[in-house]
Amino acid sequence: MEANIVVVPHSILRAVHKEILMPANRGVFPPFQRLRLLSLGYSISMKIDHAPLLPIQEKLDPIRFTRSLCEIESTTYHEGPVGDFLADFLAGRGWDVEKTPVEQPSENAGGGPRWNIYACKAGETPDLVFSTHIDTVPPYIPFSEDDEFLYGRGVCDAKGILAAQVTAAETLRAAGYKIGLLFLSGEERDSAGAKSANLHPKGNRFLINGEPTDNKVAIASKGALRVSLKTTGKMAHSAYPELGESAVHKMVELLAKLLKLDWPVDADAGDTTVNIGQIQGGVAPNVIADHAEAQVLIRLVTDSAPVRKMILEAAKGVAEVAFTLDLAFVRLNAVEGMPTMVAKFATDIPQLSNWGAPLLLGPGSIHVAHMPGEKLAKKELLGSVELYIKLAKQLLG
Repeated sequence: MEANIVVVPHSILRAVHKEILMPANRGVFPPFQRLRLLSLGYSISMKIDHAPLLPIQEKLDPIRFTRSLCEIESTTYHEGPVGDFLADFLAGRGWDVEKTPVEQPSENAGGGPRWNIYACKAGETPDLVFSTHIDTVPPYIPFSEDDEFLYGRGVCDAKGILAAQVTAAETLRAAGYKIGLLFLSGEERDSAGAKSANLHPKGNRFLINGEPTDNKVAIASKGALRVSLKTTGKMAHSAYPELGESAVHKMVELLAKLLKLDWPVDADAGDTTVNIGQIQGGVAPNVIADHAEAQVLIRLVTDSAPVRKMILEAAKGVAEVAFTLDLAFVRLNAVEGMPTMVAKFATDIPQLSNWGAPLLLGPGSIHVAHMPGEKLAKKELLGSVELYIKLAKQLLG
């Protein structure tokens, strides 16, 4: 079925743009943000019409823009409102915007629409695309700031990064460079937005992906293998363990075994690491457990195949194993004159193989991402704008 095209009147977009830039109105949702296209379903491809707009003269303030983004909650599966906001905002600043749906998983089928946002100059194939994600981990933490830092969910992972990328892209666009923007849903769970976007590349030569790297270029990014383990047993009174079989005991022994395995090591990226994130099982302390489950996340420094084999061998005859996420370990290129680091976390990059040669760079520390005290230094955010501009110019010549 052909996608439905929705054209947004420029009068609405001008109102949206005015509200976002005026400090007194930050956090106010313009009327268009409350529109929902559920009646059109997930075949929608929205194109935002900005042709009648007058040129935007105001220089974008990445600190204010970060605040506007962070005041909209967008935990994974609930990215719709921030996607609406972002599409309107970019169109209001003269970008040609495509807003495409990202399917909800079956367990969140009623969660409402969510989007990928792509922006470029009308009719132009970009040479370089800036990209990051618009979802955050839970729980939502309201935005705040002081003279030195921004605080709140998403300030460094990754809404501050997004704001810096847009600011840099506008400077580069004004200088005549062919630049695109790609902002994705779902990175924090399964990279659903990246997988969808990879089916519709734009022909760019380079992709600068944004994650918190302390404003250093990453020369490698660890992969991620998510593992679901299930054990079964026989229920019985806990006073008579010989009459039952504990699924929890099986799980505990298996997890202890996994922690002691000699996992692969890479000279540059370091160790494979294992995190047992969740364990559930049994019905009561005085009942032998007949079921148990565990969720494990392994950070990869090799291809996942040898790690999968080690897990299957350890769990043989003990547990049912399912691999629910597999993001590849990626080696990236250094850039002359720029400091480097190894990202011990996974990104959308492995799922964006059709979007040009990837690089990874962004302000903020991964050490505070996903934490109650997530923060980003204003000085570092402003500095990242110049770094993005420098990197782009160095790549494009």
